[in-house]
Amino acid sequence: MIILNKIIWEPSSTIFSIGNFGIHYYSLMFIIAFLFGFNIMKRMYVKENIPTERLETMLFYIVLSTLIGARLGHVIFYDWAYYQNHLLEIFLPIEKSTNGYSFTGFRGLASHGAAIGILTGIIVYQNIYKEKTLLWILDRLIIPTTLGAGFVRIGNFFNSEIVGKYTGNNFGVIFVNRGETMPRHPAQLYEAVCYFILFFILTQIYRSEFKNKSGFLLGFFMLTLFSIRFLIEFIKESQGGFETILPLFSTGQWLSIPLIFSGIIVLIRSINISKNQVY
Repeated sequence: MIILNKIIWEPSSTIFSIGNFGIHYYSLMFIIAFLFGFNIMKRMYVKENIPTERLETMLFYIVLSTLIGARLGHVIFYDWAYYQNHLLEIFLPIEKSTNGYSFTGFRGLASHGAAIGILTGIIVYQNIYKEKTLLWILDRLIIPTTLGAGFVRIGNFFNSEIVGKYTGNNFGVIFVNRGETMPRHPAQLYEAVCYFILFFILTQIYRSEFKNKSGFLLGFFMLTLFSIRFLIEFIKESQGGFETILPLFSTGQWLSIPLIFSGIIVLIRSINISKNQVY
């Protein structure tokens, strides 16, 4: 329902439910992200005449490491005060209530933790199978990862979480299911759109000669994606974490800074190497 330029947002976060078990839009966005990602990687492998037999194995490592990393990232960076007394809820999709435990799904996931998790999972995968160098894999993997990040933010929008600050005017989204009556910035959608644009840019770079510069795509991805995250954090509501100890920036911004500088270092290194370097 649209009133002038305000959007009244009151969706159900659940597609359907059976008893206490439900399928959430957020979970659906994760599934879509992984399916799209697998198909994009497969097309790149086929295009470059690389055998695709182990892509299913790589997908397993990515899915597992993403979920573990994202979950631990949320627990450690944002909500350890709660989870230190609810250890069972860290890796089980449940929440303790007065009637015992209820199924909630994994809604507490952190993108910075996911980034660390994916990197760790791919390092383990590459060390076991050694079919290509780590940078070769990462240069290609970041393309579907960027698309997936956009889908995840759409899932956050359906969940009415990671919201923006109040706009202070008639523009924005009113998250009615949060009990609100004033419009906020739809920060989740801002971020999703930026990630989709970045995905398009990365696909164009992949089609150019820069694809042959080891680490160029990875460095550009880290610099750009986490710069986007850093800037959008200025209009997000606080997600908690350690910003009370380091109050200059939000937790998300502090976590983005080392990744931005890492991207700059990788990018500079890549630019300084020959485009004809063999991976």
